[in-house]
Amino acid sequence: MGKRKKLALHWKILIGLLAGVVVGLLVNWFWTGSTWAALGVNDPAAYVGTKAVYDASVAEGGPNEDAGIVAGAARQVRLATVFAGQLFLRGLMFIAVPIVLFSLVVGVSSLNDTSRLGRIGGKTIGIYLVTTAVAITVGLVAANLIGPGKGITEEQRDSLLSEQQANAQQRIEAANEQRQRTTWDIILDIVPTNPFGAMATGNTLQVVIAALLVGVALTMIPREKGRPVIEFFDAMTDVVIKIVEMILIIAPYAVFALIVVVIADLGVALLLLLLQYAAVVVGGLALMVFAVYPLILRVFTPVRYKRFFRAISPAQLLAFSSSSSGATLPVTMECCDERLGVKEEIGSFVLPIGATINMDGTALYQGVAAVFIAQLFGMDLTLAQQLQIVLTATLASIGTAAVPGVGIVMLVIVLDSVGIPLEGIAVILGVDRILDMCRTCCNVTGDCMVASVVASSEDALRTEEEVAARMAEKEARGLDEFPKEEQEKAEAIG
Repeated sequence: MGKRKKLALHWKILIGLLAGVVVGLLVNWFWTGSTWAALGVNDPAAYVGTKAVYDASVAEGGPNEDAGIVAGAARQVRLATVFAGQLFLRGLMFIAVPIVLFSLVVGVSSLNDTSRLGRIGGKTIGIYLVTTAVAITVGLVAANLIGPGKGITEEQRDSLLSEQQANAQQRIEAANEQRQRTTWDIILDIVPTNPFGAMATGNTLQVVIAALLVGVALTMIPREKGRPVIEFFDAMTDVVIKIVEMILIIAPYAVFALIVVVIADLGVALLLLLLQYAAVVVGGLALMVFAVYPLILRVFTPVRYKRFFRAISPAQLLAFSSSSSGATLPVTMECCDERLGVKEEIGSFVLPIGATINMDGTALYQGVAAVFIAQLFGMDLTLAQQLQIVLTATLASIGTAAVPGVGIVMLVIVLDSVGIPLEGIAVILGVDRILDMCRTCCNVTGDCMVASVVASSEDALRTEEEVAARMAEKEARGLDEFPKEEQEKAEAIG
C-alpha cells in the first residue's frame, strides 16, 4: 500500500483560516447577541462590533454579568484565541531579528564583492519605490472612477465620526510625532548607535545595516581569520531556520486563533456601511497581487504564475492573519529560499529591507482612503494634489515600522499634505483591521516578487527542478536531521 501524501502546508493554513472565520462569526453572534439581550438593546446596529458591546456591558455593571452562560463561553473562547495567536506571533518575533542578522552576514560575506552588493542594493530599493508609486496610483485611479465616498450621507458620516473620535485623535497625535522628524533624522535613524540595542528593540533596518557592515568587513580580512566567524553565523542560520520549521508546524492552529479574534471583533453593521470603500481597497490590492506582480515576474524572470503563488502562499496567509510583515519575515524568507528558489545571499538582503520600506498595499490603501475622505467632505482633489499624495505616501513608507495599524499613522501625514480634514480618519477606523490584513498580504507578496526579480538578474534563482529536488530531500530528511539512533552511532564511532 502506497504512502499517503501529506496535505501541503498552505492548504492546512487555509483550512485553519476558514475555520477561524466560522468560529469568529459564532463568537461574535453569541457574545454580542446575548449581551444585547442583557442590556435591553433594541437596535443591535447601534453597536458596531463585539468590543463596542463589551464596553457597553462594562458601563452597565460588568462584562456580560447578566448576558448568560453562552456569552460567557464565547468571551472565554475569544480570550483563549487571543493568547494562542499572540504566543505564535511572539515565537516569530523571537527569531525575526536573528534570522536577518545571521543569514545576511553569511550572504554578504559569501559575495566577496562589494560592488555586487551595491548593485543589488540599488536594484532592490529602486524596484520597491517604483512598485509603491504604481500601487498608490492604482488606488487613486480606482477611487476616482468608483467614488466610494459619494454614497454616504452627511448623517452617516457624522455618526461614524463620533464613534471613533477618541481613537482617531490618538492616531493623529502619534503621526504628529512622526511628522516632526526631518529627512535627515530618518536617514540617521537607519544607522544604529548600538547594534545590540537595535536587536533588542527589533529595529529591522538597523539590524540590516549592522549585518551588512559585519559581512563586508569579513570579506576584507584574511579568509583564514574570517572563516570561523562565517561558519558560526552559517551554523546559527541553520539553527534559526530549523526553529522556523518547528514553528510552522503549529501555523494552521495559530492562523485559526488570529482570525477568530479579528472576526469576533468585527462590526458587521459598520462593514456593510463602508462596503463600497472596502471593496475598492480590496479590489486594488487584488489587482496588484494577481495582475501587476505576475506581469513583472513574467517579463523579468522565468517564474510563472502557479509556481510563484504555490511557493509563497504560506507567507501570504500568515501575513493576512497577523497583519505584520515583520512578524511574517522568517516565514517569508523560508518560502523564498526553500520553495521559490531565491538563493540566500539575495533573499537575506532583499526581504528584510522589503519588510521595512516596501509598503505597496499600504500606499494603495492610503490613495483610496484619501480620495474617500475628501469625497465625504465634498472636496474635489486636483491632479496636483493627487500627485502630491503619490510622492508623500511613497516617501512616508520608507522606514515605517512593519507592525499592525501603522498605515493609519502614515495616512495622517498624507492627508495633511493636501489639506484633507484629519478627523475623517475616524470614519474608516472601524474597518481598518480587516483592510490591514489585506494590505499586509499585498506587501509580503511584493517582497517576494522583488526578491525573485533581483535574484533572476543576479543569476541567483534556482530552477523549478532544483527547488523540487531540494524540497524532496528536505521532506525525506525530516525535522530531526540527527535523530537519537544516529547520535548513538556517532558516539560509538567516536
